[in-house]
Amino acid sequence: MKTNKLQTEFLNAVSFVNDYNDPLPADFLLNLYAYYKIANENSQSPGSKTPLINAFKANALIQAKNITPEEAMEKYIEMVEEIKNKIKKGL
Repeated sequence: MKTNKLQTEFLNAVSFVNDYNDPLPADFLLNLYAYYKIANENSQSPGSKTPLINAFKANALIQAKNITPEEAMEKYIEMVEEIKNKIKKGL
């Protein structure tokens, strides 16, 4: 996938998640968090005031640490497409 197209699709996927109001599964959101941080090459530590949330976020980042920013964007887009399909089916 070409970089400009990938970035556009990634930003569209991010917008969908940001605008979506219904609850999403925690594991889904943690994976998206990790992929988003990697895609944006953001190496700052999780900044939640809750230590347990920081631990879950750090764990998600550790699990995804060996992928490139482009791979992270692709995985983020794939996950959002999967959830969109589930939403359309009413699951």
